[in-house]
Amino acid sequence: MKARVTVTLKAGVLDPQGQAIEGSLKSLGFSGVGAVRQGKVFDLALEGTDEAAARSQITDMCERLLANTVIENYAIEISN
Repeated sequence: MKARVTVTLKAGVLDPQGQAIEGSLKSLGFSGVGAVRQGKVFDLALEGTDEAAARSQITDMCERLLANTVIENYAIEISN
């Protein structure tokens, strides 16, 4: 089973890296780009076939390590 966890900053949290990327895109001539936000993606290979158990385990991973839940949100996608 495979899973993808996408971690993004919560709304209202400043994103200096996103702002730097936005500025760099503009300086490279890419116009019309605004409000750039950066995030993280984790691709996981999991043993087993129980999707509910996998989702529970991944949620625990996110809460304990992958995401800083004070300032970040996370989304879990599971595929076989």
